[in-house]
Amino acid sequence: MPTVSIVIPVYRAEGSLQELYRRLVAVAEAESLEFEILFVEDCGGDGSWELIQRLAKDDKRLRGLRMSRNFGQHSALLAGIRAAENDVIVTLDDDLQNPPEEIPKLLARLDEGHDVVYGCPEGGQHGFYRNVASRITKLALQSAMGVENAGKTSAFRVFRTKLRSAFADYRNPSVNLDVLLSWGTTRFSAVTVQHEPRQEGSSGYTLYKLIGHAANMMTGFSTMPLQIASVMGFAFAVFGGLVLAWVVGGYLVRGTPVQGFPFLASIIAIFSGVQLFSIGVIGEYLARAHFRMMERPPFVVSEQVGESKD
Repeated sequence: MPTVSIVIPVYRAEGSLQELYRRLVAVAEAESLEFEILFVEDCGGDGSWELIQRLAKDDKRLRGLRMSRNFGQHSALLAGIRAAENDVIVTLDDDLQNPPEEIPKLLARLDEGHDVVYGCPEGGQHGFYRNVASRITKLALQSAMGVENAGKTSAFRVFRTKLRSAFADYRNPSVNLDVLLSWGTTRFSAVTVQHEPRQEGSSGYTLYKLIGHAANMMTGFSTMPLQIASVMGFAFAVFGGLVLAWVVGGYLVRGTPVQGFPFLASIIAIFSGVQLFSIGVIGEYLARAHFRMMERPPFVVSEQVGESKD
């Protein structure tokens, strides 16, 4: 069996953290795994960090990282992944919706020759609008990754630690772990797992945040928006040419008078809208290039608890 590092981003999970730790240890010991647990506390403002400190004091297999401020789930994951010391990394949420008892199923699929395995829940697990937004996000992710199984991604994943060498020098505040993993391999797979109801609180991913996350992936890791802008510009140019041909043709063939201001105003509005849309997309890419030149770090660790092998 490979050695395993279990990385969990923690955000306002004081109520579920103790039970999550207990179930993780029970599963790992039942499978005779050599393991470590890394809790990455993303400045949620509750008592999660104090609980992590107590757990690390009693169990040397547990380590905790605390961000200097809230950087977001994927940045917290990246911090834990770079600190992991074992052969395989397991990531899951802190709310017990990803059952730790399903980890052996993902590890078994990994042994079949894959590099990344996702635990994909059956059916929609949220409200209608949340599921629609999640679907849009996964379509954007599939475009950014260029991987067939991108539509089956989830926060519950297992992958080989060696893949992090593909993004070892990545320094950008916009982080998406699934896209970064696709830089190192195309051997993705997924298994169906149970999805349990949230124990406490509500999800931090609102409809607005999911749409923003999808836009971030599209502009940060894909050229699709530029392609859409080009197609829209071409389509409207063809449309304008056809309208002009129809108007001129009507005048030459039937003697129909050419409409004045309404016609010109509509054409100008169409072309102005396409130009502004294209300029906005280009500006988004220029802004991201600017932030990358600044080399702003994706995360900063302010405190650490527990002992590493090094």
